[in-house]
Amino acid sequence: MGLAGDNGSVRRSHTSRADSPHHLARMVCMSDDGATADNEFSLARVSVQDCAPGQYAAFRELNLAWIRRHFTIEPSDRVLLDDPERAIVDRGGIILVATYSLAGARPLVVGACALLSDGDRTVFELAKMAVDVPFQGRKVGYLLGKEAVQRARREGASQLRLETNSKLIPALRLYEKLGFTEIPTTKPAYERVDVQMTLQL
Repeated sequence: MGLAGDNGSVRRSHTSRADSPHHLARMVCMSDDGATADNEFSLARVSVQDCAPGQYAAFRELNLAWIRRHFTIEPSDRVLLDDPERAIVDRGGIILVATYSLAGARPLVVGACALLSDGDRTVFELAKMAVDVPFQGRKVGYLLGKEAVQRARREGASQLRLETNSKLIPALRLYEKLGFTEIPTTKPAYERVDVQMTLQL
């Protein structure tokens, strides 16, 4: 689908208060001398890699949070999010996560996306892209998207597609920055979809 200004809310069940996303955001955004968030946040601490099995819950919760905030969870969402390993990875797809590392805290999943395979892996769909709220607007979504495009190329794909909604303006701007162009919408996988885009690789 897409992200709304870099969407999502990271997992709650497996994080302590000390390494919860909002606690971490305060650690990132505050300092004794009153420095701004821009001075404290470092994009160099963000890395993008394949999603490990122990991170599937974060992928799921990130996406459920942004979808609920803007739309309604649909059956197609449940298919991909309830068992992402079976629905995405086992079918030739790829899940990527962005993690943020800070001294004294374990790396935290702050963003995620998926590349859905068409079967022969010549066409991938960029889907389920989300960034946790405290880390939005800091180019985390761009890092994820850029890595997804590069990964699709490395896998030998000739085209990337995506579906989104016209009210998700930051997401549309991100996709355009990555090189996607809008195409006529046909047979969308979700009721909320009114924009489809493609990128030739």
